[in-house]
Amino acid sequence: MDPLLESRRDLTRRTLLRGGARGLGALALGVLARRGAAAAPGAADDLPHYAPAAKRVIYLFMAGGPSHIDMFDYKPALRQIHGQELPESIRRGQRLTTMTSGQSSFPCVAPMFDFRRHGRHGTWVSELLPHTAGIVDDITIVKTMNTEAINHDPAITYINTGTQQPGKPSLGAWLSYGLGSMNSDLPDYVVMISRGQGNLQALYARLWSAGFLPSKHQGVKFRSGGDPVLYLSNPDGIDAATRRRMLDGIARINAEKHAETGDPEILDRIAQYEMGYRMQTSVPELVDLSDEPEEVFELYGPDSRKPGTFAANCILARRLAERDVRFVQLFHRGWDGHNNLPREIRGQCKDTDQASAALVIDLKRRGLLEDTLVICGGEFGRTIYSQGNLTADNHGRDHHGRCFHTWFAGGGVKAGFEYGETDDHCYNIVRDPVHIRDMNATILHLLGVDHERFTYPFQGLDQNITGVEDEARVVHEILA
Repeated sequence: MDPLLESRRDLTRRTLLRGGARGLGALALGVLARRGAAAAPGAADDLPHYAPAAKRVIYLFMAGGPSHIDMFDYKPALRQIHGQELPESIRRGQRLTTMTSGQSSFPCVAPMFDFRRHGRHGTWVSELLPHTAGIVDDITIVKTMNTEAINHDPAITYINTGTQQPGKPSLGAWLSYGLGSMNSDLPDYVVMISRGQGNLQALYARLWSAGFLPSKHQGVKFRSGGDPVLYLSNPDGIDAATRRRMLDGIARINAEKHAETGDPEILDRIAQYEMGYRMQTSVPELVDLSDEPEEVFELYGPDSRKPGTFAANCILARRLAERDVRFVQLFHRGWDGHNNLPREIRGQCKDTDQASAALVIDLKRRGLLEDTLVICGGEFGRTIYSQGNLTADNHGRDHHGRCFHTWFAGGGVKAGFEYGETDDHCYNIVRDPVHIRDMNATILHLLGVDHERFTYPFQGLDQNITGVEDEARVVHEILA
């Protein structure tokens, strides 16, 4: 049949209206998308807002909630109150998790580890962290981080995305979106995960997602086995020339679709295909540690030769920093010390202490620490009261969001500095609180971004990483 006659036969008034409505809808969506992109800060040339102190971030995230009481928050008075009931005047009706809400008593348990002073300012550090003790003159320790969240998933979502509800962009995605790439052959945002010896809380890909931002800004997870990035290698029978022709063909199809719909996600899809093609060369070279001298592996510790360990990931983080990747996040699981805490925290610190300190030392001697911000901390701390048998070495500590520690190095923060003070029970803040929103505002500030001006229109609100309802402040006191 003549195609023209066939089309005339099928063109009823109903199909005409339906097709026209789809076209108008696509046009309207395209206009809205372009307006949204133009209104968003990352789409214009207005970032950074001022001269940044840092160009890149390496975030060592200790997933599960490290015990600040056993690592940094030294209080001699804890020895005297060991075994005593935590006073209600200290608890002050705090919301408890289901792990300890049914306990009939809340006995205080002092650390089982020795603390000593280190560095020029006599910073107290636990025996668990001998290597971190050696870099205290290079770091700022904030002892008064706090959050409202008391369970892992809301807490880790909150500190990474600025809200306890899933679906919002992560900090790394925000920075990728706003500041853009410094290396066209590698992703702006790379994630690596290592496994510790304690209770392993689940980690979901939404913790490094782009949320409502363009999808190309989500974190790219590197794996320790097989292809470092999924589907990086060409399939059997496909060579580089064939792959190039395939991508060119797909790009033409996507370009035609974009011309038809105006959907900006199509351009992101094209860009990500091209990034994947370039990564086929850049990533294998990056993860090949054969060019690292022996003294580097000695610096990072015995696990640094084992792919997928925290130590090996720290070396990769330094290599990514050398290649100007904007945001690198290492998640180390296993810090959830509900039981057997004395044994498990020894193992966790053994896994992470040397490599964390080595990363700071390595960046410093290569001239990278000055403009690389290193962060090390978790989603909350642990309680002074015991969970489980107080008299045994297998006691634990429950979640505690009222105060916990995070340390920072390089990238415009003070060196050899402590900030904030908790009470003698390491339970409440008595001076200089730093909410997790304040921390994120400070990170943005160090990268030259005003958190109040850095927004993206979504669901009728100008969204940002520090929240649309609560005020956040830059912690100028810790800045160099």
